[in-house]
Amino acid sequence: MLIKNKNSFIVFVGGLLLGLILLNLISRDNFHRFDLTDNKKFSLSSSSEAIVSKLDDRLTIKVYFSDDLPSELGNTRRFLQDILEEYQALSNDVSFFFHAPESDTELEEQARKDGIQPVQMQALENDQMVVKKVYLGMVLLFENKKEIIPLIQSTAGLEYMISTKIKTLININKKTIGLMALDDQNKPKTDNLTSQLNQHYNFRPVDPKNDIPSNIDVLLVSGASDTVDTVTIDNLRSYLKSGKKVLFTQSGVNADIQMQQAFPIESNIFAFLNDYNIDIQKNLVLDAKCGNVQVQQSVGLFRMNRAVQYPFFPIVDSFNISDSISKIIVNKLEQVLPLFPSEIQIDTIKNDDISNVTTLFTSSNNSGLMSSNFMLSPDPQQNPFLKMLGQRGKILSVVSTLKTGGELMVIADSRFLSDEGGMSIPDNMVFLMNAVDYLADDEDLISLRSREVTSRPLDILKLNDEEELSMSQDEKDKNKDRIKKRWKLANLIIPSLLIIGFGFLRIRKEKNQAEVLRQIYD
Repeated sequence: MLIKNKNSFIVFVGGLLLGLILLNLISRDNFHRFDLTDNKKFSLSSSSEAIVSKLDDRLTIKVYFSDDLPSELGNTRRFLQDILEEYQALSNDVSFFFHAPESDTELEEQARKDGIQPVQMQALENDQMVVKKVYLGMVLLFENKKEIIPLIQSTAGLEYMISTKIKTLININKKTIGLMALDDQNKPKTDNLTSQLNQHYNFRPVDPKNDIPSNIDVLLVSGASDTVDTVTIDNLRSYLKSGKKVLFTQSGVNADIQMQQAFPIESNIFAFLNDYNIDIQKNLVLDAKCGNVQVQQSVGLFRMNRAVQYPFFPIVDSFNISDSISKIIVNKLEQVLPLFPSEIQIDTIKNDDISNVTTLFTSSNNSGLMSSNFMLSPDPQQNPFLKMLGQRGKILSVVSTLKTGGELMVIADSRFLSDEGGMSIPDNMVFLMNAVDYLADDEDLISLRSREVTSRPLDILKLNDEEELSMSQDEKDKNKDRIKKRWKLANLIIPSLLIIGFGFLRIRKEKNQAEVLRQIYD
């Protein structure tokens, strides 16, 4: 640009500076960032934005984080500061402060009062391993309430933890979740489930022999293994008719992997479920896409544990995302792993009380059924049923919606709520919490909760339904072996070729530079 005189130059510089100042002022409150990571790791989710928008008073976040930390924790500190800046950008009511308590005895005392205790950590200093006392926690203060995150060691799940604490602080009227165990002999252990639910709801057990309290917003029911008292069934029916929501876990077969035994469940609970067009079969669903169990194998004089696939533990990733109910519950969820599930069939007989029955998830199109002569051995040589797969997917979970507004969600796994069963698997816990949030009409955390689940197994045999059902199990196994060998060969050859090609390019570039220098100086 041609500047003709001094005045025009001053005007130009002044206009440029004024434009930059205005641009910065505007971009401070109106900005957009591009996060190209698959799960948007460096951006706050819409769930967090919805939670922060409900703040009506000052939220103060005090971060007690030591300065001199090992490199991996230094990255955690930077990520934490970035994400807190994102929260602050969403609302003027959010403020945060970083403190290094080890530098001041008064700060150390304040950290202890706030519930943050130092932890011992090994670090390498001057080529020696030393034990250091460090602080890695934070406190959230809102009105007269306080929530603590006592230890932050990684970035995994950090946004979920912070948003959960904020939601707990601003959530005045917590809903109540009840748990009813229909099997008096084998009541499930639910410490994990109780701990998770208590973060967001009031949680309490419900005695099946008494009336269901009216203040229970959602009722979780652990399935029966025998006949259920008719009073209990009448109470459940009245509860649903009143417009309340129930999550029911019930399989058709009682299976014991330790004893290698299984037997059909004889109970009147199935007639109750039939009233809502849900027919649970007295069988077990098998799936070639499945979890593992540990079996002992003799190796010389020793016995060693070996992981083998166990089709009775299907890995479910076939979700019904076409339906609005299912799409909410399984939002970004990658898989669920029920244990010894049974098939659910949707009864087509018209019921004037039911408005709709929705499928939530099914097994894969490489499934099978075991209806009698139950054999639970994981050894294909001893258990021929493990090779008799290739059927279409079987329904494993449904939601029946009543015209009164009540909803009955059924998962065909009686031990899904147990710490020793379904709740020992993180993906199942995420699904259950999503389901409870949906039934309680509290969906703020659903998309955020599934965000950190990143189980991405390589599906080496992707076929459509027709191809999958037209192939025998032996053909599928042979095809998988061929594809595995191709992937192994590709992983061996392609990186080597890329490195060699890069080397040739470097050599060629250096030769060209040498030739240019030679021509200049010759």
